[in-house]
Formats: sequence, C-alpha cells, structure tokens
Amino acid sequence: MVRNVYRMVPGAGNIRNLRLVEEELDSPGDEELQVKVRCLGLNFADISAMFGLYSATPEGSFIPGLEYAGDVIAVGKNVRGIREGDPVMGVTRFGGYSDHLNVDKHYVIPLPEGWNYKDGAAFLVHAFTAYYALVVLAGIREGQTVLIHSAAGGVGIQSNRIAKRFNAYTIGTVGSDKKIALLESEGYNDWIVRSDRFREDLREKLGKRELNIVLECIGGQILKDGFRLMSPEGRMIVYGSADFMTPGNKPNYLRLIWKYWKRPRLDPLRMIEWNKSVMSFNLIHLYHKKERIGEYFRQIQDLDIGKPHVGHVYPFPELIQAVKYYQKGKTTGKVVVNVS
Repeated sequence: MVRNVYRMVPGAGNIRNLRLVEEELDSPGDEELQVKVRCLGLNFADISAMFGLYSATPEGSFIPGLEYAGDVIAVGKNVRGIREGDPVMGVTRFGGYSDHLNVDKHYVIPLPEGWNYKDGAAFLVHAFTAYYALVVLAGIREGQTVLIHSAAGGVGIQSNRIAKRFNAYTIGTVGSDKKIALLESEGYNDWIVRSDRFREDLREKLGKRELNIVLECIGGQILKDGFRLMSPEGRMIVYGSADFMTPGNKPNYLRLIWKYWKRPRLDPLRMIEWNKSVMSFNLIHLYHKKERIGEYFRQIQDLDIGKPHVGHVYPFPELIQAVKYYQKGKTTGKVVVNVS
C-alpha cells in the first residue's frame, strides 16, 4: 500500500526538513494492526524531536508523531479482541504523522463509546503524562494542593481533572489572561498569569495552604520559585522545559547555551535538609514496558475524566502550519490534525 507521511528529510534540526512524501507500507506483522488514521495529535515532544533536542530522537530521516485515532483495516494473525473495522486510538514511538500505520497490538485500545476521532487523537499522551506525574510519581493524596503549570494545555487540563478525583486544591498557571476563562470552566480553584512577580503571586494564592505537588514544565526562575515555596515532603515532578523552546524553524543555539548555563541547580544535601523531592520523567522510555502501559491505560480509563479538550483542528495538508502555531505556545487544550 502507498501511504502519505510527513517525514524529516534528511533528519532533525529544522522544521523545514518536514516534508509530505509517499512511501510503501508493508502488511502488518503477526502482532500488529494496520490502522487508517483519521486524526493525529500534536505534542511538544514532536517539536523537540524535529529540533533534535529530544534524547529519543531517531538518527537520520524519521516520521514524527506519537498518537492517533482511526479505523483498523487489517490485523495480524496473533491479534485478538480487535477486528477489522473497529475504531481505535493509540500511541506510537514516532511515526504518527501518517495516513496509515502498522502498530503493535499492545499500544492500541478501542475508541470509547460516544467519542469521535478527534477525541481519541487528543487523549492518550496528555492523559498518560498527567496520570504518571500525579498518581505514579507524586502519589497524590486526598485534599492536597497542586500547582499545575501550562494549566490550559492538554496535560494541564487532564492533570486538573485527575487531581479533582482526589479532591485536590488546584492552582493553574498560564502565560496569558486570555486563558483564564478556560481554567474557570475546568474547575481550577485559582490561577496565576506568570510574570516576573510569580513567587509573590504564588505566595499570595497559597495563603496558609501547604504546596504539596508541583507539576513543572516551564523551567528557569519559575522552577526555582516553585521549589522554594513547596512545603516539606513536597514533590516536584518535571516533565518538560518550555523555557528552552525557541521560535522559528530551527533552535537558537546561543540562546539555548545561555539557558542551559543559567538552568536551576539543586543541591541534594540541601534537599535532604528541606525534605523536598524533585522527580523527572520522559514517557518515551516507558514505551517498551508493554504490560505496564496497558495497566496504566486501564487505570486512566477507570478514573473517567471525560473527553479531552480539543482546542484547535487543522487539515492534514496544513500539518506544518499546525506545528508552527503550536510552537508559539498560544494554544489551549489539544492541537489535532484531521487526516481523513
């Protein structure tokens, strides 16, 4: 079969290397499904990979993309429980920017009843990130206070919904007051528009509350201030660093070097004294733990946090424009590309 894919040619380093090409797709293997992709979801990890700043970026030419939704059109002989014609959603270790995929059966689940393809393409990566950060690493408990950065983004929204399952008090941060209405509608208890006085604003919002968990994806001074105001026994979970994102088609290496030189440094001996923890993770390194991923998917579904918030939809021929808009940090919820 001939499929259409967006491929980085010759490889990472510049978004201009992303090109729409045709290529052959083999029949699915014994443990695989072949999916006709209807929608795919964008993630900041996609941009990091295109820039060559993601540790898991493949060498040479590769197809970005981590999640999708579509219809099963063929199944391998060892696949059970999913049939041709079933609508599904799934994750993949790159390769998602395509109109057809062969995918391992362990990374595909049925599309929930009442969900459309945009919902499916918008859910798994963000929900998985939020769940792993809050439940698996932070060990969230009833009634705790959680600070959620990029609160109007896909991970932020899912994090708030999961935190509310534990009756947590949530404070969201955003880069623009234009996103506050969305935080209100999502049930955040309070919010901060990030500025140079972030530490003072956070101290005011906390009042007498302890800050138990920080979901950190900004970096720089924001990370430092959150750590300082976190209470003893607090856990900061780091899953990104927007501070290193640069506009344009390729990284601004001088700026990145400066940011790297000025990055926060934490002394483990002082952390013992303060009784605070910092944990970091990258979901791509969990990809080959098939049984664990399947169990996490089931646990996320059991939380019943609802459909994701799809903030922006682009057609497949405009995928590059979608990536560039997402790169600006002005989006809310999930950016989805409608393939067919």
